[in-house]
Amino acid sequence: MEKLNLTPEEILNKEFNVDFKGYSPKEVDSFLDNVLEDYQIMEDNVQQLLDEKSKLEEQVKELTARNIELEGRKMVFDLSNTTSYSSVDVLKRISRLEEMMYNK
Repeated sequence: MEKLNLTPEEILNKEFNVDFKGYSPKEVDSFLDNVLEDYQIMEDNVQQLLDEKSKLEEQVKELTARNIELEGRKMVFDLSNTTSYSSVDVLKRISRLEEMMYNK
């Protein structure tokens, strides 16, 4: 991310020199050019962060789906290796997996 030229305090406290016709147009234009540049930098930074956020959200969705898939496979593997699960235990586990899948 690029560094900004001005801080909010610098913008707020900026004082322009007064000449015989009022504020110096060159000085005001120069200051406004810096403000405009900072706005462009901020806009670029916001877009960059939004893009990064979208990528991370997509990764979270993919990893959550993969986790649910692996939990299901583990459950099937556990069920095939032991017969000590009751029907109630299986239903509870399925219910928990469904909650994970639909609540996230």
